[in-house]
Amino acid sequence: MAKSITEIQAKSDMKRGVNVKGFKLHVDDIALIEQVSTDLNIPQSQLIIDSVKFYLENKKAS
Repeated sequence: MAKSITEIQAKSDMKRGVNVKGFKLHVDDIALIEQVSTDLNIPQSQLIIDSVKFYLENKKAS
């Protein structure tokens, strides 16, 4: 039996070790993330990852 697109995507995500994570954010915060991502020419997900890592590194120094 043929696999559905959803099944194929789920298998691919599992194989790559990725998962979907959703947040409810204020529209202004979403716009900021989108703008900074565009300005830096990096994906929004990478911006979030880099931001969290930067925060943790600087929080430890305090």
